[in-house]
Amino acid sequence: MRALPLLSLLIGSCMTVPALAANSSPEASEWLNKLAQAEQKQSYQGSFVYERNGSFSSHDIWHRAEDGKVSERLLQLDGTAQEIVRVDGKVQCISGALASGMSSPPDAAPRMLDPLKLMSWYDLSVQGKSRVAGRDAVIVTLSPRDQHRYAFELHLDRRTGLPLRSLMLNDKGQLLERFQMTRLDTDHPPTAEDLHASAACKPVERVASASMPAVAGWRSDWLPPGFELINSTVRHDPSRNSTISSLMYDDGLARFSVFLEPVKEDSGADVRTQLGPTVAVSRRLNTPKGKIMVTVVGEIPLGTAERVALSMRPQDAQARQ
Repeated sequence: MRALPLLSLLIGSCMTVPALAANSSPEASEWLNKLAQAEQKQSYQGSFVYERNGSFSSHDIWHRAEDGKVSERLLQLDGTAQEIVRVDGKVQCISGALASGMSSPPDAAPRMLDPLKLMSWYDLSVQGKSRVAGRDAVIVTLSPRDQHRYAFELHLDRRTGLPLRSLMLNDKGQLLERFQMTRLDTDHPPTAEDLHASAACKPVERVASASMPAVAGWRSDWLPPGFELINSTVRHDPSRNSTISSLMYDDGLARFSVFLEPVKEDSGADVRTQLGPTVAVSRRLNTPKGKIMVTVVGEIPLGTAERVALSMRPQDAQARQ
């Protein structure tokens, strides 16, 4: 599971409306603001189904917003029980294979949803109404302005603004990912016991973010318009005695990460694959620092990920200043 991008969105500060916002609906922007406010202030519990690449899974969720703190527990109901517990967007513990589908590493910054910023890269519109999980919903669409990002269709609860259904679509309108609530209870907030992790949920070791000068060992000659660096880390892998640098980029809705690791002459292979909305592209590059394996993973089209991978360069001393 990719950990519900729309259940962890937080609103950013307002900015001047871009000129490109002319094709976007003020009503749609208001609904996205309502979604962000609901995530911060609305407690709930419920169940949902998640679909990616033709496979389905079902989950329970408990979400409590109290005294400025947001706590959340997700439990996968299919197969072996797997769970995630998060506080203010940071993973506290995780169990089983659920970790492999996490959309954000433990130290990633909370995803910031700013409708005014999104209007530069997406057309926002209200497309009608629907009914999901026995609740009336309004349909909000985000259509990309270029080929470097995917489209979204959101069905938001009319009463609270919470997401009842989320669809991610490619440029052909094909479904990449679906999240849909089957039960939503906003009248009975989760208790402390509901949010308490099971013994199988193992605490997550924190990976400290590197300072910008340390991370600036790498840069990209090209990025999709609107994507900005929001997080970076450097960690040592003792099993391979190598250092792995990672850079995370965000356009306010979609994210991708770039991982860079030194490789030997005959090690590593180029990779180009996609599972639902998530792509993974690996390319070996010859650099002044030696051979480097660059891997791009995220919610962007394959061609965009490949272009990012091939654009990575060592950061020279002058550029750091």
